[in-house]
Amino acid sequence: MTTVRIIGAPTDYGANRRGVDMGPSAIRYGGLADQLASAGVGVVDAGDLAVPRAEERDPNADAPSAGKAKFLRETADVCRRLADQVGGTLADGAVPLALGGDHSIAIGSLAGSARDADIGAVWFDAHADLNTPSTTPSGNVHGMPLAAALGFDEFADSDWANAPGLSPENVALVGLRSVDDSEVEVIREHGFAAYTMSDIDERGITEVTEEAMATAGAGVDGVHVSLDLDWLDPNEAPGVGTPVRGGVTYREAHSAMEIVDEADSLRSMELVEVNPTLDQHNETAELATELAASAFGKRVLW
Repeated sequence: MTTVRIIGAPTDYGANRRGVDMGPSAIRYGGLADQLASAGVGVVDAGDLAVPRAEERDPNADAPSAGKAKFLRETADVCRRLADQVGGTLADGAVPLALGGDHSIAIGSLAGSARDADIGAVWFDAHADLNTPSTTPSGNVHGMPLAAALGFDEFADSDWANAPGLSPENVALVGLRSVDDSEVEVIREHGFAAYTMSDIDERGITEVTEEAMATAGAGVDGVHVSLDLDWLDPNEAPGVGTPVRGGVTYREAHSAMEIVDEADSLRSMELVEVNPTLDQHNETAELATELAASAFGKRVLW
């Protein structure tokens, strides 16, 4: 039996709206353990990493070599510890499921998953998260995790942020609909597999996700799946900090997660950007639990 180890990373260092640090609690309260158990996997909850409150810290205490990145010192500390937890979980033979917090935690998830392994990544997100301190319009690190993991620009010498076993040719971005001009250039330069919502409309979620998983999984030890809840349309998932209209539907999201399971290459996963202060009756957190269960094998007829 597969064992899933839940690791909470309740950060809001990387976000532009407060409240996302309560995401792990909301997801657990939404029934994550029961949903995963109903998928037929064992569940171990490792609790939350200790994360100091942002109000107690100076966002500019550790400035990057160029540009801007808020709370970089705090983000580095959390991500180092998360990487250790993710790497340790894999060494124990379990599958790590990290709960954000904002999307900056993916830096730690990817670093830990790529420890002593080659991995791919599928990024289910409205955003590309390929900004760097020198290209970001905001300085918010939740728009930089993929660039950080790949060692782009100012992150080139940031050992804490890099996932050496991850290469652009094994990264697929699914559901894009809000991408900065600088990120478009990066996607073209490095040849990322990138699928916009128009691609999903034209080709269907099944074909796009199957292709994304195949690309990410080609010649590697496993695939990391990063699921930002703003990938879904805000009508389906209102409790996110950076909603973008025109996202995937409830059923499309479940279909995609079912394909993730069927690909049989899932190595690690995270659920991020659930903000209960913006949610309605915890429905976004509950949706996150359902999607996680689909990724681990739950089906409608179970």
